[in-house]
This record gives sequence, C-alpha cells and structure tokens, in this order.
Amino acid sequence: MKKNPISLHIDPDEFAPATSEEKESLVIMRESVSFWKDGFRRLFRNKIAVVSLAVIILIVIFAYFLPAFWPYSYEQQIQGSENLAPFKYSTAEQARIDAGEKVFPHVCGTDKLGRDFAVRLMMGTRISLTVGLVCAALVLLVGSLFGAIAGFAGGWIDNIMMRFTDILYTIPDILLIIILAMVLRDPLKTLATVKGFQWMQTVGPNLIAIFIVFVLLYWVGMARITRSQVLVLKESEYVTAARAMGAGNGRIIRKHLLTNCIGTLIVTTTLQIPSAIFTESYLSFLGLGVAAPMPSLGSLATDAVKGMNTFPHLLLFPAIFISVTILVFNLFGDGLRDAFDPKLKN
Repeated sequence: MKKNPISLHIDPDEFAPATSEEKESLVIMRESVSFWKDGFRRLFRNKIAVVSLAVIILIVIFAYFLPAFWPYSYEQQIQGSENLAPFKYSTAEQARIDAGEKVFPHVCGTDKLGRDFAVRLMMGTRISLTVGLVCAALVLLVGSLFGAIAGFAGGWIDNIMMRFTDILYTIPDILLIIILAMVLRDPLKTLATVKGFQWMQTVGPNLIAIFIVFVLLYWVGMARITRSQVLVLKESEYVTAARAMGAGNGRIIRKHLLTNCIGTLIVTTTLQIPSAIFTESYLSFLGLGVAAPMPSLGSLATDAVKGMNTFPHLLLFPAIFISVTILVFNLFGDGLRDAFDPKLKN
C-alpha cells in the first residue's frame, strides 16, 4: 500500500526486517590480524624504515661476514705499503702485478703501519655494532625489570626505587663514564689474567668496562618508560583475572605486564643502539675504547686525526660509517615507533 506523501503516519514498510543480502552489504570489516602482523604490515609500508632496515642488513654483512672472505687481516702489517691511497699498490705489490701475479687491491688504502684499511673498517664497525647491540640488550634487561617491579609494587617501594633513578639522572653521563672506565680498567686487566677470564684479553678490558658502565647508567630511561606502561596495564581486567586465579606477582609481571608492553620496549631498545654506538665511538676517540690492535670506528678516527691534512680518507671513511650507522638505526627506530605505537594508529 502506497503511503500518502503528506501523511504524518509512520510507514510500516520502513521497519521490515532486513534481508540477508542487505545485511551483507552493510558489513564492512577489516581483516582480523594480530598485533605483530599489523605492526609489521605498517612498518613495511614505511619506505624510509624499509630502506634503513636494508642498509642495516648491509652493514651487518659488511661487519660480520665480509672479513672472513677478505684476503687481509685487521692486524696484518704489509711492509712497504704504508699510507697508500685507495686502490693504490706499493712498489713490491706493483712488481708482483707486473710479474703476472694477482694482488687484491687496497679498496680503502692503508694506514701508517701498512694495514689494509678496509678490513679495519669492517672490524671497527663490528666492534661498534657489538657494543650497541649488547649494551641495548643489557639496558633492556635491567631497565625493564626494574621499572616493572617499581610500577607493579607501587607505594613506598615505587617511591624509593624511582628516587634512586632520579639521583642517577642528575649525574653527568659522559663524566661518570670516563671516571668509571678509568677506574674499572686496571681491575679488569688483572681479572683477564685469571684462568677462565682470559677471553677478556681478546676484546680488551676497556670494552668490558664500557658494557658495565652502560648497564650502570643507561637503564634509567628504560626503567621509567616501563614503569609508566606498567602503571596503566596493572589495572587491566586480565591482570585482575590472573591474580584471582592465583598467579604470583612474578608471573604477572613476566607473562602479562612485560609481554603487553613489548612493542614499546623494542622501539626504545632500537633507539638505544645508536646512543651506545656514539658513546663507544666517543670513548674510543678519547683513548678509553678497545685495546690495540683491535679497532673501533672511534679509534680509527682518533688515529686519522693527526694526518687528516695529508690522508683525509682515513678520517672520512670511519666518520661516514659512524654517521650512516647512527642515522639508519634512528630512522628504523622511528619507523618501529610509528608501526607499533597504538596511539599513532589511524
């Protein structure tokens, strides 16, 4: 029955149940995905983050795999090949080439002791990356546990633990790092002579001191971030349910709280890596880094400063590697933050 257009009566046909076809046409739902799948999908849409990740992979290959195939070692001194420019040969090497022998070129030249600079760049990058990755992992472990315990416990325990972090925040980082590195260097040298700790002689006591210093200082920021996350998450229903089922505090912190703020922790850890690399390079530049002949990017820059006017490439190469490594880790960390931070989802 057709309704009169001027009538004020309600048309009953407008309240008829919708058909199955009409219901399906109104259902607009996105694909159900997990947190990690959604995060990685958003990450790979970020072109800058993808390019940064590709560069990081190339740097890792350059630092950890390429030295095994390089014909020179980082400590090998080639007599008569001191201070060669890139792709140049010494007189003896040129004579071998003229005699029909194949000689691998010095791609980045050599230093003042005749050591191939390319392989020293590889080993220096390896040391700097190792420092960044190990220190970031240690900071994640100590800082996340400290912050989770403080946030979950609350009350006077939280006040005491966070006032301790406030005290550490007031201490100048670089000054304390230099002091601790100098204080710890001699005891670690003595410890390296003890049976079972002789492996420390390979990496040098200074590098072990850097690890210890980072654990003592740089966990504070991670602890604060973790605490702020735990303060919000501990009021969630699943935490109440876990407590009602008899779960202990340790299990709640480990299985529920830290697990649910893992995205933030990964992002913060990634951004901690370039900070550790820069600090290690700075300490090596001051002579507090790895022991010779083991190179790092900072120690390579230190050795090249005195001859920068005559052999600028020896300073240019490590400076570029330090800058590029820190840049790509920062850009990749920003991409991770944009992908895994729920507040930034659109």
